[in-house]
Amino acid sequence: MIAVVFPGQGSQKIGMGRALAEAFPAARQAFIEADDALGEPLSRLIWDGPEDALMLTENTQPAILTASIAAFRALESEGLTTNVAFMAGHSLGEYSAHVAAGTFSFADAVRLVRRRGQYMQEAVPVGTGAMAAILGLEAAKVARACEEAAQGEIVSAANMNGGGQVVIAGTRAAVDRAGARSKELGARRVVPLPVSAPFHCALMKPAEERLAIELRGLRVQHPHVPVVANVDAEPKRDGASAVEALVRQVSSAVLWEATVQRLASDGVTAYVEVGPGSVLSGLIRKIHREASVAAVGGPEDIDAARPLLKC
Repeated sequence: MIAVVFPGQGSQKIGMGRALAEAFPAARQAFIEADDALGEPLSRLIWDGPEDALMLTENTQPAILTASIAAFRALESEGLTTNVAFMAGHSLGEYSAHVAAGTFSFADAVRLVRRRGQYMQEAVPVGTGAMAAILGLEAAKVARACEEAAQGEIVSAANMNGGGQVVIAGTRAAVDRAGARSKELGARRVVPLPVSAPFHCALMKPAEERLAIELRGLRVQHPHVPVVANVDAEPKRDGASAVEALVRQVSSAVLWEATVQRLASDGVTAYVEVGPGSVLSGLIRKIHREASVAAVGGPEDIDAARPLLKC
């Protein structure tokens, strides 16, 4: 059984998707549609930069979504998506999954994630929030470190990525204290992340409230393939529950390890990461060691993934 998964923020790079657009008309069309949806040349920014503009959250989110859907459409045009049983995505990637599953339109999603990025950035003044990856410490001890370090401020697990990696988010001082406490409890490393806002924690509540209005106003339909949600690792099979999961996702932790475990328990044995980078592929190999994994970010990857997608 096959699952297609989509990456989130952090996988962006200048030039992503260009080779696919040159090789596959269906991929090229995705970039044209994104430009039309936003009324600006997003594709030029993705392919030519400048990098500092691509790194702005309000640009990064539609850019990764577009590159991911371009890759999915290339696979689709080759008849390689008919055997996909489940989809999932990491944070922003859950929107890509719902576009691929037909829950809502690509154009609506491009506009929506542009505003998602804006709302997330505006929820917390630049420089007052932070995120850090805690490596080599079990999740329960990371939670303990956050609790002991909070001192009335917000800090909590934001991404439960598996493979001994938990990302925390909150106010900068509290994240620093929680990182130091995690080291005392046995963490192998604490890595500050170069992000512009503390995603997936209670500081994002203002963004959640603003985005909820727009998400609930979307024209949606039932996904034709179940999408396993970040917030509860449960497959969403109808449009309404899919939307509510995306609302809650803004200020809730991304349960990626639990998502992969749920897919495995439902019989998934092969995962194909679709979009820029291969971060999720590496995490999946640590969570579901027996699985077959491939990543499709360029034309050369499609033939490599072909046997997996046809199984």
